[in-house]
Amino acid sequence: MTLTLDQAKDRVVNFTKDFSITKAWGDGSRCAADGTLRDIYEDNLMSEDHFRYLSKGGICYNHIADTYVALFSTFMRCGLWEAIAIIDGLLKNASLIKPMTVHADTQGQSTVVFGLSHLLGIKLMPRIRNWKDLKFFRPDKNITYKNVDSLFSDSIDWNLLETHWKDLIQVILSIKYGKISSVLLLKKLGTYSRKNRLYQAFQEIGRVIRTMFLVEYLSSRSLREIITDTTNKVEAYNALSNWAHFASPVLISSNNPDEMEKAIKYNLLTCNCVILQNIIDLTDTIHKLQNSNIKIEKEDIARLSPYMTKHIKRFGDYSFDLETKQKDVEKIKNLSLFS
Repeated sequence: MTLTLDQAKDRVVNFTKDFSITKAWGDGSRCAADGTLRDIYEDNLMSEDHFRYLSKGGICYNHIADTYVALFSTFMRCGLWEAIAIIDGLLKNASLIKPMTVHADTQGQSTVVFGLSHLLGIKLMPRIRNWKDLKFFRPDKNITYKNVDSLFSDSIDWNLLETHWKDLIQVILSIKYGKISSVLLLKKLGTYSRKNRLYQAFQEIGRVIRTMFLVEYLSSRSLREIITDTTNKVEAYNALSNWAHFASPVLISSNNPDEMEKAIKYNLLTCNCVILQNIIDLTDTIHKLQNSNIKIEKEDIARLSPYMTKHIKRFGDYSFDLETKQKDVEKIKNLSLFS
């Protein structure tokens, strides 16, 4: 049977799901989304200057589960609104690990994205850098709050939401049933005039959801730690992705965007195979240590990462000894490292 790159990726992701070691890292309900720059030839319509990297190329945008495994990658222009990929990656993820809480960076702070995510059942919880520059919205202009009232400025226009609620639901159902692409919608909402009523309705519900999130974000230290920990995983994955991409600094010799997308997906599949092998080796080693009466708690395992690369031979000749007995991977997968 011929597998596509996405199907091969899903098979690797699904196989990691049942290893008990991953439960020390997360339960698969969260993921982090972030982009990293990839060099491409300048003589290409996708090649653009990126203001943050101060270099030219394209963006590899990744979704990484809280269990460290990579769920989705895509390639996009630097000038494209990265928030588009935040939602699209979750909608296109076909693996058994289906996070519905996504942590992103600055690009995830848009009220429109908050509104669309909420209506799609996705909980957007980005890492907020400049939260002091963001507006808090009151449910009613006559409501005041003790001690924190200065944080709130405008109030929510509930009449606008009531008027356009059916339009919002119709759009969400169209996305759910594949009648309209979330990418196309976000592109339009990102460029629409502020006089557009649908844009305003998505923005208004986004103001409600973002204000609720900001209040929770500022009042909960544990939530901020979870968001930071999860977003750190995607940044660590970017380093693994860079390690797996070697030889030419350019992503691919072709200027074909489809080939660039495939190169990104091949890289993701390679990284997930490295992650899976590390999960197998870590599980086997920890179980042997535990059988030797060495106490290893879940909290200790939580500090480990399957992004190790020093033991992997990246260059040189490879020899295969088919007579050597291989590890019983299925048996290792069923090992329980903690109760």
